[in-house]
Amino acid sequence: MSEQPLRICILGGGFGGLYTALRLSQFPWTNGHCPEIILIDQRDRFLFTPLLYELITEEMQSWEISPPFEELLADTGIRFHQGCVTSINVETQQIELDNRHSLPYDKLVLAMGGKTPLDNISGAKDYAIPFRSLQDAYRIKERLRLLEVAQAEKIRIAVVGGGYSGVELACKLADRLGETGRIRLVERGTDILSNSPEFNRQTAQDALEKRRVWIDLETEVTEINSDHLSLRYKGQIDTIPVDLVLWTVGTQVLDWVKNLPLKHNEQGLITVNPELQVIDHPEIYALGDLADCQDATGQEIPRTAQAAFQQSDYCAWNLWASITQRPLLPFRYQALGEMLALGIDNATLNGLGMELNGPLAYLTRRLIYLYRLPTLKHQLNVGLSWMVQPLVEWLSD
Repeated sequence: MSEQPLRICILGGGFGGLYTALRLSQFPWTNGHCPEIILIDQRDRFLFTPLLYELITEEMQSWEISPPFEELLADTGIRFHQGCVTSINVETQQIELDNRHSLPYDKLVLAMGGKTPLDNISGAKDYAIPFRSLQDAYRIKERLRLLEVAQAEKIRIAVVGGGYSGVELACKLADRLGETGRIRLVERGTDILSNSPEFNRQTAQDALEKRRVWIDLETEVTEINSDHLSLRYKGQIDTIPVDLVLWTVGTQVLDWVKNLPLKHNEQGLITVNPELQVIDHPEIYALGDLADCQDATGQEIPRTAQAAFQQSDYCAWNLWASITQRPLLPFRYQALGEMLALGIDNATLNGLGMELNGPLAYLTRRLIYLYRLPTLKHQLNVGLSWMVQPLVEWLSD
């Protein structure tokens, strides 16, 4: 009887999980003993989140930024299982799926990301839409369509959060709605993009002002209703009319992840060593939004797509190394800069000695993200689509 291959289960098909699986499948395996690699996600599609904003303005199509896992994993030997993880028994090394199906593992990767917290503000869960998933983008587009069809004189939108997501979303909405849009960006801090380089922050500020986006700094949301929003500024509460509230603030660890018998920090993030292994459980790796990670230099790792992208390479190597008796590599994070879309055909870019804005930054951002799409086949399909699209639009004029 042949020996059962070692099984690696990867939970979560975002940047951390999918890219770990793809990289892992490319390593050479001693004596041909390739492990069984299973990728598990509750959705059937990957989402390239940095390009999600382009769906709002219809600069891109959903297939370009959200290809099916089955398509991406074809010919890789990786199995995809669509299901919702409900718990993990770390003692017996069993994953519980949808409260009815159990899956054993030898090695485990936790990369499920987090969720947008909507429970802390009255009415947020009922009336605010987060901007995190493909379904969120579809909901926003449908609400915008209904508002546009109604031919309202003004479409009033509040975007809560002046970080990367809020600023990019506000600019895209302003460009889509034009003179009809009344966009308000609500930020509780003293500035937008508080962690960004000065060049990007100032470029974003200029882009928002050009688009007449109203910026409320040092302002907190106290309540959200179907047609109005209550804001607190310097102790005074004002209520303003609103047609749509978009929530871009915060990332929260999934409840069942917080309850796992593993070491967590005060925010509920799972603590890992620089090799991305969970403390006291070297068979479990964690990365991305749910991991409390310091790299080999002691640097606290930001919970961004860029960081998860880099962690996936190290995670895949360390899984392979742990199985083939090779030395593990401590993660070393490289801050490569940041890019923000600031409307249609407009962006800002700061990194690797470059400072760009405007259409050139937009094109550079597009090309960098094209290169980072998960497979060569998908890169070619999307690149071809981008080249053909201007010709199609020209012929249709």
